Amino acid sequence: MSAPTPPFTEELEDFRAVVRRFIETELAPHAPEWEDARWFPNDVFAKLAEQGYLGLKYPEEYGGSDGGYLADAVLTEELARCRSGGVAAGIGAHIGIATPPVWKFGTEDQKQRYLAPAIRGEKIAALGITEPGAGSDVAGIRTHARRVDGGFVVNGEKTYITNGVRADFIVTAVKTTAEGGHHGISFLIVDRGDGVTSSKLEKMGWHASDTATIAYDDVFVGAENLLGRENEGFYLIMANFQWERLLMALGSVGAMQAAYERTVAFARERTTFGRPLTKHQALRHKLTDIATTAHAGRCVTYDALRRFVEGHDAVKEVTMAKLVTQRASFDVMDACLQIHGGAGYMREYDIERAARDARLGPIGGGTDEIMREILGKALAL
Repeated sequence: MSAPTPPFTEELEDFRAVVRRFIETELAPHAPEWEDARWFPNDVFAKLAEQGYLGLKYPEEYGGSDGGYLADAVLTEELARCRSGGVAAGIGAHIGIATPPVWKFGTEDQKQRYLAPAIRGEKIAALGITEPGAGSDVAGIRTHARRVDGGFVVNGEKTYITNGVRADFIVTAVKTTAEGGHHGISFLIVDRGDGVTSSKLEKMGWHASDTATIAYDDVFVGAENLLGRENEGFYLIMANFQWERLLMALGSVGAMQAAYERTVAFARERTTFGRPLTKHQALRHKLTDIATTAHAGRCVTYDALRRFVEGHDAVKEVTMAKLVTQRASFDVMDACLQIHGGAGYMREYDIERAARDARLGPIGGGTDEIMREILGKALAL
């Protein structure tokens, strides 16, 4: 067995093997069924919780395992092998973007009421930031929370929210002042209940995930559900962006590797003109290009992950990792589909699904264009 690639250790690679077996036996076989249903069962979260996978990086006192970010990174990378971008997205939104703010900024009471049951798979979480008129430009958020006795009354709308239909609670960005710009943004933990309605959206890919528009109509939220300090929510948003973008890079790295392996297996079995596809130079070279692209994406991503875990300012490296892997993943899926020929266009081989799912990468978590703007500032251009 080859030596582990830093920042991963032999212990983490052993853990990777266990995670991979679980995903390939418990999740992947159901991918076609869940894709057709445009939904995967909530008990998937319970199964993950039984394995301890929903709380890998969280403290033991809330039901986690104190495994740190690297254990979470292993799970994220391996989730690509579930063969459904929607399933991976739903799980990833819960553990990677919706619950971390509660862990980092929540009160002890909030952690007991939301983080602990989320780790147990009893409550499913969503993060509500994006709106019809505000995506990466978070200063454009219009959902408003008005102060009343005992809390806030929330009105507004969020969209493109992963887990937006099934979520038991939504960590929601709101405006708490009339002041413009980044000032006056706060976060509230909003329970599913009166005044909270979801409308499921149909998508090009990620079919098994529930992406929704969520409307808030005079929703009362108690003051005890204010997450972090009032009017300082912008810092909360920025704090989780780096991890979210790292997760997207890791997911793409895992997806590229899985697609490459499946395509090589197909090319070795499929014969044309009396020879396997791998014996034709044009296709052999295409496969080597795919392998090189996947390896390069892994190197950039692992470097950014190492810097992040060590506590360095890794904005530049994380942004580069997110930028370089997302478009590359889509290109890799397209190349793999081409090698499959007509079979690649059929649902039977999964590669058409992988191509559709990969197209979200250059958009979600900050578009390629936004990543380049961030990099321009980081490079002092």
